[in-house]
Amino acid sequence: MVGRATFAACSWILDKYPGIKHFYLESNLATDKKASQVNIMRTRGKRVTAEAVVKRDVLIQHMRVEPESLFYHHSISNVGTILSGANNNGAHSANGITAMFIATGQDVANVSESSAGILYSEINGDGDFYFSITIPSLIVATYGGGTGLATQRECLELLGCYGAGKVHKLAEIVAGVVLAGELSLGAAISSSDWVSSHERYGRNR
Repeated sequence: MVGRATFAACSWILDKYPGIKHFYLESNLATDKKASQVNIMRTRGKRVTAEAVVKRDVLIQHMRVEPESLFYHHSISNVGTILSGANNNGAHSANGITAMFIATGQDVANVSESSAGILYSEINGDGDFYFSITIPSLIVATYGGGTGLATQRECLELLGCYGAGKVHKLAEIVAGVVLAGELSLGAAISSSDWVSSHERYGRNR
């Protein structure tokens, strides 16, 4: 819809100003389906943050990791992110986003820019673990395109996200999925359970 409207506007300008030779709807500055600093800073799609406080005893009992260990692990990961030039200082937001995109009829090619993320953590005054993820460029829709496919529409309806005016709710749900995945994998790596969990529950078994 935006493309059609822009094309009409550009065609009108072309008719009114004969000195213009040609125009292109895409010049790569929008970086559609590509990760970029433009998308991170200016937002393409929706900018959404999910956050949680995980109680210390819950983290230790269920994730087998202390808040201090997980916080230190994230500090090291931030250095690795800077050294690698990555657009995400988390572990694997693309996994949760891709699964949600396929299930709800999104354009899976937009995982490229949507997977950018800013992970933040701290230990609060009670010794509990505060955790947040900001996704600065999440490309989601709740109406039109693949969202109208039968199974994908059913998934959106189950989430209460099908139709106009529901896109912010879907963005929040996607961010929550990503946050849960980051906590799970971060705890598994920090507690040295990552490899053993793959060995026990992996698809190769």
